[in-house]
Amino acid sequence: MDLLQYTFFQRALLGSLLASIACGIIGTYIVTRRLVFISGGITHASFGGIGIGMFTGISPILSAAIFSVFSAFGVEWLSKRNDVREDSAIAVFWALGMAVGIMFSFLSPGFAPDLSAYLFGNILTVSTGDLYFLGIISLLLILFFALFIHPILYIAFDREFARSQGIPVRLFEYLLMLFIALTIVATLRMIGIVLVISLLTIPQTTANLFTYKFKHIIWLSILIGFISCIGGLMLSYFLHVPSGASIIFVSILIYAVCKLIKSF
Repeated sequence: MDLLQYTFFQRALLGSLLASIACGIIGTYIVTRRLVFISGGITHASFGGIGIGMFTGISPILSAAIFSVFSAFGVEWLSKRNDVREDSAIAVFWALGMAVGIMFSFLSPGFAPDLSAYLFGNILTVSTGDLYFLGIISLLLILFFALFIHPILYIAFDREFARSQGIPVRLFEYLLMLFIALTIVATLRMIGIVLVISLLTIPQTTANLFTYKFKHIIWLSILIGFISCIGGLMLSYFLHVPSGASIIFVSILIYAVCKLIKSF
């Protein structure tokens, strides 16, 4: 309990709750639609925006958000074309983002001390601005899913049926890709580029062991994600290891334990 007196740990707890909400909601859609590989491509593409931000002197999170959104739209557009395979479209933006990020981070003047924090996550770098950004994304996701849960369910499980019901499937898919990109960028400070996709999939996979209902998976994913974040933060504090890696390690331990319980 002594940790609660530190400002950085208070921010980390609030960030963990908000990240669990955002990732629990949009991550359930990702797992249901089997968009894990696409989300991984967007995650690594965001590194291009971080490199550009460091080079130009603007906020790396802002540039990463813009770069990720355009990459998400690009993947969505290319993957729907008949002459380009989906995995090829993902690989193009994945490689482009990493290449641009590495080039501009090396071209940026001076030393870039925050680069490792973006790659692996660092609890100490979570700022008030990051919390506001994550809070806005979480609130927008709650409102969007609350208002359009039925169209989202139709699109997630059967796109052709959704189209037959007059639902604007393409518009919803682009909006959901927008939310995926923004959620990824919003959690970069805590988890890092290398591991952020895990928070979007592992809690949902764990929740799916106990229920198949979309709404129940969302609620369980938020709970499991928050427990993983708290356990990971404690592990990070006492072992002096990156918070992102410790959070994902704890989430995998939770999955393993739940898998054993389910099997028994």
